[in-house]
Amino acid sequence: MSTILLMVLFVFSQVMKLNIQNETSRLRAVILGTAESNGPTPKVEDCYDPKSRQHVLAGTYPKEVDMIKEMEAVAKVLERYDVTVYRPKVLKDYNQIFARDISFVIEDKIVVANILPDRKREVEATEYVWEHVEKKNRIILPDECHVEGGDVMPWNDYIFIGTYSGEDYPDYITARTNVDAVIAIQELFPHKIVKSFELRKSNTDPKDNALHLDCCFQPVGKDKAIIHKNGFLVESEYEWLVNFFGKKNVFEITKDEMYDMNSNIFSISEDVIISEKNFTRLNTWLRDNGFTVEEVPYAEIAKQEGLLRCSTMPLIRD
Repeated sequence: MSTILLMVLFVFSQVMKLNIQNETSRLRAVILGTAESNGPTPKVEDCYDPKSRQHVLAGTYPKEVDMIKEMEAVAKVLERYDVTVYRPKVLKDYNQIFARDISFVIEDKIVVANILPDRKREVEATEYVWEHVEKKNRIILPDECHVEGGDVMPWNDYIFIGTYSGEDYPDYITARTNVDAVIAIQELFPHKIVKSFELRKSNTDPKDNALHLDCCFQPVGKDKAIIHKNGFLVESEYEWLVNFFGKKNVFEITKDEMYDMNSNIFSISEDVIISEKNFTRLNTWLRDNGFTVEEVPYAEIAKQEGLLRCSTMPLIRD
């Protein structure tokens, strides 16, 4: 049976041993979201981010049939690299594309995110996977801890976390991870160095909004990174990352490239990356630095202010 088939029928023979130490080690198992039964175009007032809102107003919001084709292209690449792929149970007329939002794995623990209340059913659709993880390794944070997986990046001895700590936090639908969650994650992993970064937020302008940390930054390979300076509210925090990876190892993306989600690619291994086919400048840099780039069409998915990292949730890496 193909690993790409809907995994609701799959019977787990043993406890699933999760393992995520970083963003780029060889991928063995992943949850990939689904665009099936995605539902109608949302109303403007129901949009969760400014980019979706922009496309609803312009009449260019992506069609389900196009998004399904894009996600299946990713599934085929993963299958070609012998990655086990789980898909959410399909909920009728419900957006389930961004699997990274609803949970994330660090080491052998899966953390179920406290996401926007309207999206709670997404968690239920992947429960069939994480219920085969030992109970002690299933973490549900307290209600006051707001966090989404796009803001959380394990990187060996570090955990990088995007956050927003302004007093106007409740006013931003784009502020998804709060300081309470940063503290809780530090307490869960006391042996790790948790480094948080204040992100720029806007409810109305997608070019001035870093919805998650992976919308303006992502490590690749062993020692390289993609970054957009304006996604960070505090310049010294941006500079810390540049110094951490080394300026010669950092690919700086423009505001338009951030808007197109250039930092939101996805690593199958330290030398194989899935990227959007239109990211010409980035893909050239990656190849020039020795990476194999598997190009896929993902521009329609990008209209919802998310891309490849957002729609994948790794469970096991080497």
